[in-house]
Amino acid sequence: MRDLKIPGERHPEKAHRADNAQPKKPSWIRVKAPGGQGYNETKRIMREHKLVTVCEEAGCPNAGECWNLGHATMMIMGEICTRGCTFCNVATGRPDVLDVFEPGRVADAVQKLGLNHVVITSVDRDDLEDGGAEHFAQTIRAVRHRSPGTTIEILTPDFLKCGPEALEIVVAAKPDVFNHNLETVPGLYPEVRPGARYFHSLRLLQRVKELDPGVFTKSGIMVGLGEEAQAVRQVMDDMRAADVDFLTIGQYLQPTPKHHRVDRFVEPSEFAAYEKAAFGKGFLMVSATPLTRSSYHAGDDFARLRDARQEKLGRA
Repeated sequence: MRDLKIPGERHPEKAHRADNAQPKKPSWIRVKAPGGQGYNETKRIMREHKLVTVCEEAGCPNAGECWNLGHATMMIMGEICTRGCTFCNVATGRPDVLDVFEPGRVADAVQKLGLNHVVITSVDRDDLEDGGAEHFAQTIRAVRHRSPGTTIEILTPDFLKCGPEALEIVVAAKPDVFNHNLETVPGLYPEVRPGARYFHSLRLLQRVKELDPGVFTKSGIMVGLGEEAQAVRQVMDDMRAADVDFLTIGQYLQPTPKHHRVDRFVEPSEFAAYEKAAFGKGFLMVSATPLTRSSYHAGDDFARLRDARQEKLGRA
């Protein structure tokens, strides 16, 4: 196997830091280069419908595997983000106006791909009064109309600069899974997520469950940014206090030399220890591996998540 190359910097506004040498990736996070019939068909459908995917924009190492199965994570509201997180390879700048036809194109693509479960995410849109909440809701409704049997997972921004009604709009559209990633431990927020606020994001997840106790909530972090293990465990406790159901933990990979450096590559045994600790804290579902990403194996994980809830209810 040969390493999948993370896409290089394509936009000058992506530069966040002075050049950082990228350490050599260990064997356990090397993946096959993308290709194959399924991959090419997924790419064709994305291009045909003029859709952006976070798989490409963020340089996901699992893109080859997922796209061979038709599991592309669609990124709505454009490909330019109003934030400048130092870990992220998505372009920063002034976004274009919203495309009112995008929800329909997403629904068409989901139907053509025959997806049982779809993950829909977006860039941050601080330029919009509602942060793009209504666009999310319209996309959920369009997919429901076209593919009523498809379960829908959304990965949203934090709606930091909006009123509480923005989150209410999204939750009222009834996604099956509401995901918002904390991304890292609170002590690294000023360096890694300078435009975000840890406790705002935590409260967002808690508020989702208050608005709709039946929705599954999900959040994830990256490790290898310089965090301490105890801080990771504290984040787990914070998530459980907010009643988060599903936790993902994956290895941070530096997109380009101008992004936040990789502090270290976390050993697989450490991920296994995090997973064991998280289940012990009461999460219904945990995915903690070097290659774990929010939408990696999301459909299979959703099925296990539902089973875990039913089992828990059966014991109550």
